[in-house]
Amino acid sequence: MEIIGAQLVNGLSYGLLLFIITCGLSLIFGILGVLNLSHGSFYMVGAYFAYSLTATHTQSFWLALIVAPIIVGFLALVVELLLLRPTYNLGHLSQVLLTFGLAYIIHDLSRMFWGSNVLSVSVPAAFAGSVSVFGQAIPTYRLVIIAAGLLIATVLWLAQEKTKWGAIIRAGLSDKEMISALGINIKVVFTAVFVLGGLLAGLGGVVASPILGIYPDMEFETLILALVVLVIGGLGSISGTFVASILVGIAETFGRYLFPELSMFIIFALMAMILVVKPSGLLGKKVNEA
Repeated sequence: MEIIGAQLVNGLSYGLLLFIITCGLSLIFGILGVLNLSHGSFYMVGAYFAYSLTATHTQSFWLALIVAPIIVGFLALVVELLLLRPTYNLGHLSQVLLTFGLAYIIHDLSRMFWGSNVLSVSVPAAFAGSVSVFGQAIPTYRLVIIAAGLLIATVLWLAQEKTKWGAIIRAGLSDKEMISALGINIKVVFTAVFVLGGLLAGLGGVVASPILGIYPDMEFETLILALVVLVIGGLGSISGTFVASILVGIAETFGRYLFPELSMFIIFALMAMILVVKPSGLLGKKVNEA
């Protein structure tokens, strides 16, 4: 029972970490209609910059927590303005191919600058200890991730449901043409959402680096799980992404503990069962077709 409780805490922390990484992808796909396959690369870039800032320059995790997401946000701004914006009228295939190719370019550039060795970022000294939960020693940092994930989920939900910008975003999901007709610059909304998604991915990279490490191909492994979360949670739903992230995190954690060889099978089987029952995802929103 103690081991199950500890694994549950680990699964919850991993799930909320997935939420931090995936919620930006959910917003981008829900509002822009763009399946950004370079989202995992934004996550990886955030992790690598966190390593550079903590290991070779400032040696401050807290500064990395601020600077790395800003760098990734600026990268997202450049990508949206210069690469994605010209493709909005070309269809989804061009956007998928563009972002997938961009992911490989970022992958090669990362190997060029940081090499192919497995790297790591030290846990901040303030959270380097452990806490007894269910009779098991749980790293304090994992509990901090749980708290941070819950805080980010709450802020994003309140912003989406209770603010003017949230209303614009929800309306943009349903009817982009009507938003433009009301005098709202939909291009600015698109750019803001894409940059926010990049910031959250970069933040996820910094937060995850002390636990998951930094290594080549990490972006593609994370992207697969992010897409599973996106499909299970449903289109454009912060609440759906939150619930799906926790389900996937717990399923992944218990799967690796009980059936290591079948952990990925369990996740995809969970996705298949949910889609059979609810094809739009757990809390997915229907989008009006043009």
